[in-house]
Amino acid sequence: MRLNVNPNRMELMKLKSRLSMAERGHKLLKDKLDALMQDFIRTVRENRHLRQEIEEEIVKAFEAQSKASLLLSEEDKKLITVFPGERLGLEVQVRHITGVKVPHFEVKVEGDPYTYSLINTPAEMDEAFSSFFQVFPLMVKLAEAEKTIELLAVEIQKTRRRVNALEYVLIPNLQETIKYITLKLDELARSSVVSIMRIKGSTR
Repeated sequence: MRLNVNPNRMELMKLKSRLSMAERGHKLLKDKLDALMQDFIRTVRENRHLRQEIEEEIVKAFEAQSKASLLLSEEDKKLITVFPGERLGLEVQVRHITGVKVPHFEVKVEGDPYTYSLINTPAEMDEAFSSFFQVFPLMVKLAEAEKTIELLAVEIQKTRRRVNALEYVLIPNLQETIKYITLKLDELARSSVVSIMRIKGSTR
């Protein structure tokens, strides 16, 4: 569908300027879309790796805990877990990925997680505690990656819509209208030449 314009050279120049800007904008948006897709794929891979790592650590922790529980009395189990010595904090920041604001979570650890006697407890208990302590920061990273994936997906969808609008609607319409006006101006120029020649011929 052509834009509704009058066939004059000034309008033609404006349309050509708009077309040039639209083509530049289209290229920039395409470049942005490519960069967003690369970031999206990288984050999805990171997310998959984190999930696998968390599953492995959780399995390892529960296996070690099950072994340790067989070697500890009920009283020892209560003493080990009743006085936690480690405090965990979470600092929320914002970072930018290809112009998209995404969260960045920083885990702050204070204190000593091992409040029990390492001498009088089985090594399996230490292994279980160690695995559980490693799981929390990984789960925070996983939450960060999943939120990043969600935000990147939204931005990719928005950018793709804008790219398609330029590529399949605005740019073709401008090109068609420029072609139409150019043809009309050529017709007017030919008509003017013919009219001038007729006038010259009649005055001889």
